Amino acid sequence: MTAIDAKATKAGASPRAAQMWDQANWSHIEATVKRLQARIAKATREGRWGKVKALQRLLTRSHGGKMLAVKRVTENRGKRTPGVDGEVWSTPAAKWKGMASLQHRSYHTMPLRRVYIPKSNGKKRPLGIPSMRCRAMQALWKLALEPVAETLADPNSYGFRPERSTADAIAQCFITLAKRASPMWILEGDIRGCFDNFSHSWLLKHIPMDKEILRKWLQRGVVEIRAQQGSTQHYPLCG
Repeated sequence: MTAIDAKATKAGASPRAAQMWDQANWSHIEATVKRLQARIAKATREGRWGKVKALQRLLTRSHGGKMLAVKRVTENRGKRTPGVDGEVWSTPAAKWKGMASLQHRSYHTMPLRRVYIPKSNGKKRPLGIPSMRCRAMQALWKLALEPVAETLADPNSYGFRPERSTADAIAQCFITLAKRASPMWILEGDIRGCFDNFSHSWLLKHIPMDKEILRKWLQRGVVEIRAQQGSTQHYPLCG
């Protein structure tokens, strides 16, 4: 046993698990997931919602989908920021173990950890940080929901869209406004507290995914730790 294997074993992680993660064929995994996503998009265009549901179930329970979901949440900018569970899945063994934990029947949500991010105007923006398992489960369902959303989305919407950027929005503005008979006015608006006031009942009715999983996310609440008082308070999510 190598020194690294001995350290992993002492920490309760399996050297075999680390090896399995390190030897993953990511090009094959990504190709497999993309094929499933293409089938979901095709079924959405055809209005075959029963098939969409079946394919989503297949993707969210597939080995490749789970591997890709864990890879994405452990390589983004927030990978070192823990939720209320205090975990970050920083080692290959932890990532493999996290992938194996993405079971729908045994899945229980944890509350968000509330932190505050300073804004340019001196105020603070509340931010909820999910546990690693919740992040991975959300990333997994994002893989299944994105083909539906992209198929039905407005062609000229650019916010929160894959493969789109501010530059694309600017280019479309130029195309629209550079004509002789272009609109004379541009409306700029901001919806106050948009994400804080979404109707949970509307989401449960219209979002095409596992309703029980979605309900658990909507009802999990937040935990706010006040450092000065050393106290922890739990608040339900609004909506």
